[in-house]
Amino acid sequence: MFETLLSPIELGSLKLKNRIIFAPTSMGLPEDEYFKKIEDIAAGGCAMIIIGDVPVLPTSFGHSLYSKKGFAHYQKLTEIVHRHGCLICAQLHQSDSNLKGMIKYIPGVLSKKIKPQELRPLLNAQVAPYISNLTVKKIKKITTAFGDSAVLVQKAGFDMVQVHGDRMCGSFSSAVFNQRTDAYGGSAENRFRFAVEAVSAIRAKLPDYPIDYKLAVRQEEPHYGNAGVLNEELGIFVPLLEKAGVTSFHVALANHSNLQDTIPGAKHPYFSEEGCFLKFCDQVRQYTSLPICGVGGLVHPEFVEQQLKEGRIQCAAMSRQLVADSQWVNKVAAGEADKIHLCIRCNKRCLGGMMEHKGVHCIYDRK
Repeated sequence: MFETLLSPIELGSLKLKNRIIFAPTSMGLPEDEYFKKIEDIAAGGCAMIIIGDVPVLPTSFGHSLYSKKGFAHYQKLTEIVHRHGCLICAQLHQSDSNLKGMIKYIPGVLSKKIKPQELRPLLNAQVAPYISNLTVKKIKKITTAFGDSAVLVQKAGFDMVQVHGDRMCGSFSSAVFNQRTDAYGGSAENRFRFAVEAVSAIRAKLPDYPIDYKLAVRQEEPHYGNAGVLNEELGIFVPLLEKAGVTSFHVALANHSNLQDTIPGAKHPYFSEEGCFLKFCDQVRQYTSLPICGVGGLVHPEFVEQQLKEGRIQCAAMSRQLVADSQWVNKVAAGEADKIHLCIRCNKRCLGGMMEHKGVHCIYDRK
């Protein structure tokens, strides 16, 4: 019944055992709890887990590939995931947050005068001046670092790399944020230069390594998302990424707006339906024959199978559903789809937990 869903597929030189991928998710959990959650998902039967927001430059925030402790963290993740016959991908990114500009908000956050949901718009407001004023020397340092960090990712045991098309790649690509007048701004080709150079840097260092690109699509009429590219710009951007070395695409709505839009609940005014972002995959498909992974409230095995069988997408990525029931794939394979704890997209303890800095959990969790 679920022949396509459970069938293998090749992404570049990599072969996945089925079509289900755990989408990159910032869990916000203590390390031991995070490792346990990742292991549960890997053991649940999905083909690959994408570890989100792996910084390409050395950093004192989070886990750095360049430090002994940070590298060991990523190495342990690969060991845990591989233990269960699952593949693992590192999502490389460079933050477009102005760290110096963030300092002025710290007192308000600590005193709780600025609520977590109020901080995001304040930080987004600084993106345009920050990236528009980066020196070319700094830009080159960052794009080169995508290649250097990819080498470290491979050494840590990751099977694949994904370039985060939001964050700095997305803000450079977007006319909403990019106000530069040099070779990195103005025309679509110029705005896409940062992302293309990042991909090219990886390909130069790793000629045969599979490179996925999280392609963030900005929508107008109605407006959703601020980073990323417009539908009419995909015909320029997608071929440039292919030429640079991308081997597959992971397509979603552009970020840098309300998290309730990029992680929409069941009552969202526009993205309430299952597969709500798959229309962006349809748009990308016009310009590439490479595998496309779709996201957007995917829950029911029957629905996912139909999208895969029709060739609309080649892989399906889930986050909330696999947090709700890590055994989703195993239950489908065992003919027990009726026993799946289906995500109802309430966003209470997943997105809610993220925004309240309590970590990503689910209403199905016992604790």
